[in-house]
Amino acid sequence: MSLIEYKGVKKAFGKKRIYDDLSLSVEKGETLTVIGGSGTGKSVLLKCLIGLMYPDDGEVLFDGKNVLTLNEHELRDVRRRVSMVFQGSALFDSLSVGENIAYPLHEHTPDMAPEAVRDRVAKVLQLVNLPGIEAMRPSDLSGGMRKRVGLARAIATQPEVILWDEPTTGLDPISTRIIDDLIISMNEQLGCTSIVVTHDMDSAFRVSDRMAMLAKRRIVESGTVEQMQASKNPEVRAFFDARN
Repeated sequence: MSLIEYKGVKKAFGKKRIYDDLSLSVEKGETLTVIGGSGTGKSVLLKCLIGLMYPDDGEVLFDGKNVLTLNEHELRDVRRRVSMVFQGSALFDSLSVGENIAYPLHEHTPDMAPEAVRDRVAKVLQLVNLPGIEAMRPSDLSGGMRKRVGLARAIATQPEVILWDEPTTGLDPISTRIIDDLIISMNEQLGCTSIVVTHDMDSAFRVSDRMAMLAKRRIVESGTVEQMQASKNPEVRAFFDARN
């Protein structure tokens, strides 16, 4: 059984249809990249998994349970096991870096001792190669550093799944490579399952175990990097050719 499954998902915003019949599975431990044009609903896919948005029809299964039928307590458990790295990092400017990273720990593990929280914050900052910056403010950080602090916050709860929403958008090539390496290392070091939404094809080719193409309000093709690069599907070919 797949860890994550979307079955026959439909979604519209008013008269704008986003998905007509979207189905997709994600295996435990893999990094799946979702590609597609702007406005095709890639980020919506991530938000439906953690209850930030709900589809109009269909099922979204996590570990065999339909997320759409869970009560608030059960949904909190999903959000503890699944963390999202938002496109804009979504850090609280009024809090220090350390306080930002500790925030989900206070939310999901309120009985965790203060010393243990400090140790966890220091550990995840080390993992993202930003040791000792707990006292800094988000406004003092570069774009690439903010992305990494966002990742540190996402992994502080030791999630099983990380959702990456356009993780390299707006970053220079060096920062992009750092983020790519972190996506790979989260899989290797922590055994995380990752879903990566991106427009950056070089990044997608680098980090993916599998890729899925979202177009025409559904997943039109999925496969390994090599399978997708060799695809004759016109939607896939047009998307890949547009980057050359």
